[in-house]
Amino acid sequence: MLQYTICFIRKDNEILMLNRESAPWMGVWNGVGGKLEKGETPTECVLREISEETGLELSGEDVTYKGMVTWEVDQTRTGGMYAFIANLPNTFELTAPIKTNEGILDWKNIDWLLDPENTGVANVKYFLKKMLEETNICNHQFVYEGRKVVQFNSIPFEK
Repeated sequence: MLQYTICFIRKDNEILMLNRESAPWMGVWNGVGGKLEKGETPTECVLREISEETGLELSGEDVTYKGMVTWEVDQTRTGGMYAFIANLPNTFELTAPIKTNEGILDWKNIDWLLDPENTGVANVKYFLKKMLEETNICNHQFVYEGRKVVQFNSIPFEK
């Protein structure tokens, strides 16, 4: 079982992103999520984390499981996250940026997030488009040397 969850909360052509104030990934824009607590399912964890980090109260029907993001750093398997997408109606109102205990929440345009030259989003640009557009559930696997991505694969789960 993986230790973390992450959710990309979408409204129209934007994703609600969090610029984290603490490590890991301090100063980097990322989805909302965190560590599973004892006895929690990944869905329960991501819903709790969304509530804690954004104040949004979503249900299990509001989030869609999209697979996993796993990583290996310097030839040592170090973990992964269960990944989710939440789609909010275009009429949903949440004025941002918002300063929170975790960092700064703000709506970011999907094209900006996916831009290959964007160094402020870490590994998100590798897998987010696939999660948003495809129905496949995948394991998005990263191999890092230090903080540099040296290999990436999206492997669909067998149906």
